[in-house]
Amino acid sequence: MSRLKRLKKIRIHREGTHTLAGSLTLILAVNAALYFGLECKIPFYAVAVISLIVYGILVNFFRCPIRLFGKETEKVVVAPADGKVVVVEEVEENEYFHDRRIMVSIFMSLVNVHANWYPVDGTVKKVWHQNGKFMKAWLPKASTDNERSTVVIETPEGVEVMARQIAGAMARRIVTYAEPGEECYIDEHMGFIKFGSRVDVFLPLGTEVFVKLGQLTTGNQTVIAKLK
Repeated sequence: MSRLKRLKKIRIHREGTHTLAGSLTLILAVNAALYFGLECKIPFYAVAVISLIVYGILVNFFRCPIRLFGKETEKVVVAPADGKVVVVEEVEENEYFHDRRIMVSIFMSLVNVHANWYPVDGTVKKVWHQNGKFMKAWLPKASTDNERSTVVIETPEGVEVMARQIAGAMARRIVTYAEPGEECYIDEHMGFIKFGSRVDVFLPLGTEVFVKLGQLTTGNQTVIAKLK
């Protein structure tokens, strides 16, 4: 695929448009003040370079690749986020299921795409947000102690899957698009988390899991499990 075609498949997420516009205005104003207000241009050049780097990081953070799964989705569970698998274990889930579940957790660093996709096709049964702490997202307690937004989806086969967006040490805003009662599909955005975070997926016992600790995932592309 040519570079031009790859660029056409990348866009800026709507959650980043205001942030990027405001940041660009501020950067231009600061750099203009330095350029026209100082005889010595060294501070201007230094700040200009730093500004380009910082703005490049912001653009990279808010990028939103156009992705289609393009395969059979029946009983398939896809990665809801880009990142690294930091947990694959059986846990006691006490907020909704109140039983044992398989939890797969994906940590997103600052360089990852931060859009989140629905992990399965189905119907949204419940959505809720809980305030909490802002510990580092890869810590085990982050799943239950940090600020988080949870979505429960019932697949066409009647299996319930839960996805939890978790704020991290730098994340201060979780956006969730899911609404109870609406149909949802792989290929659709479930939400967005700003600045470093994690997404947990809770699956029924007996689910065949395909990922392992430390594995890198691509949102809406990597198959992480197959439901019974």
